[in-house]
Amino acid sequence: MLPWKHSAIQKIVRITGMESDRVVKTAFNREFARLAGALANPHRVELLDLLAQGERSVEALATEAAMSVSLASAHLRALRLSRLVETRRDGPRVLYRLAGDEVYALLGSLRAAARARLPEIHDAAARYLADHDGIEPVTREELVRRVRDGRAVVIDVRPAVEYRAGHIRGAVSVPLQELEDRLGELPDGAEIVAYCRGPYCLYASTAVAELRRRGFAARRLVDGFPEWRLAGLPTATGSQP
Repeated sequence: MLPWKHSAIQKIVRITGMESDRVVKTAFNREFARLAGALANPHRVELLDLLAQGERSVEALATEAAMSVSLASAHLRALRLSRLVETRRDGPRVLYRLAGDEVYALLGSLRAAARARLPEIHDAAARYLADHDGIEPVTREELVRRVRDGRAVVIDVRPAVEYRAGHIRGAVSVPLQELEDRLGELPDGAEIVAYCRGPYCLYASTAVAELRRRGFAARRLVDGFPEWRLAGLPTATGSQP
């Protein structure tokens, strides 16, 4: 939250000398709208999605999001001014991260509302994200049971840097671009569950399609690592499962 002494609400009260319900309510709503306005850009939404996977430098974010460093920096500045991202120094580098779990929760609520209320989002999701062979995604609860019972091998198909920043405990890092070369590492007969960045990430669906084409029993997690972490389920960091 913004400190009270710096908030627009306090400024209004100080200037007007009054704390009427209408004045304070309007000030609150103005701040809510300012926060929402920070999300009104597709580049900023993508940057928040990337930062949900772990902290990154502006250069790394720009490369992953296919934008110039100057453009990424401008959008990150806007997100920082809105208190949606924070920074820390790592030697000469400045690393960005989400300001808190509530930021990704806000992004998730926005996506859910869009999918429910915007037909074009619903239709596009059904066309591009659904499992076309009719295989239902694995829920988080089901995956917990399958891993506990030894009935599933979990692979993280995100880039390795994201795996090291945080992953489902026990998952093996198999970045999508390495999948074809590493099929021999996967055990025969086991069900493979792939996951990636979240419900709108195509890495896991692409991996599952390739695995099934190669004869593996494969499904994808219904969402991704950020949702798993926010649910309080077991996670790990580093290069080991």
